[in-house]
Parts: sequence; structure tokens; C-alpha cells
Amino acid sequence: MELQATEDESEDHSGFYLEFLKFNEGVGDHELPLEGADMRYMPTCLGYLRTDVSGVAQLWDQSQIRKLATRLGYDFADMVIYDPKFGRPPLARLKAQATRLDAEAVIVPSPEHFEGGEIPGTLVQQLDVITVNPEETYARRTMSPLRDLPPARADGA
Repeated sequence: MELQATEDESEDHSGFYLEFLKFNEGVGDHELPLEGADMRYMPTCLGYLRTDVSGVAQLWDQSQIRKLATRLGYDFADMVIYDPKFGRPPLARLKAQATRLDAEAVIVPSPEHFEGGEIPGTLVQQLDVITVNPEETYARRTMSPLRDLPPARADGA
């Protein structure tokens, strides 16, 4: 990484930015930048668990969420921990954090961390929901359901 200055450098140095460069071994004393060696986008994800479900395994569940996020190529942003003794709605903070961080997915230890042991449909409308055990993904729909499309005819008419 290099520290670069903008044209209008001021005394507070607010015109600085970081630039990621990767170099080939060059000829002689010169190094050449690699083609395509720019920073890559990683989708953001959150972790979510309930303290009453995890119990004494809470730290283990958190580490399993982080491991799965790394393996799947997500930028892990935050762990949302719900404790029912505070009486707040269980998914309110998770949905707010997901919106604020523009998250693509939430990873949970198991479906039991949701009411009734079922993945909430309202959450799947906003985020992909990934469970650690069993490892499953409940993906958002990116297109309208097929039943909303006009029926196709086999004869081409």
C-alpha cells in the first residue's frame, strides 16, 4: 500500500488516501505494477445468535460463524447478539444493522436461533440467511416468482 496525496494538499493533510498496489519483479531496480492487482469487493455479512439458545457454547458459536463467513468469502462486519431478558423484538436490531451496513447475508449457528426454529420469511426477503449446522443457505429471490409470468406455449404461438 502507498500513501498518496491529492493535488490540493492542505496543512491538515485531509487530502491523503491509500492505494493498494502489487508489484511484479521488474528488470533491474524497477518494479512494475501487476495487471488486475486492485482491491476486490467482498460482500458484507453479519452474525446473529440468541444467548438463551447458545448458552455456554456462545463463544464457540461465534467462532463457527466467523469461520464460515471467511470460508464463504464474506467481509464479517458485526455480531448481533440477542438476549431475551431485555424484552426487545428479536430481529429488530439485526434488520437495522443489516440495513445500516448494507449487508448481503446473516450467518446463524442453527435455525433454532429464530422463533419456532424456523427461518423468518421477512428476514429472507432482506438478506440471505446461512446456517452453520446444518450448513444451508436460504437465498433472497432476485426475480419474480414464475407464477407471476404469463404461461409459455410449446408451439411458439
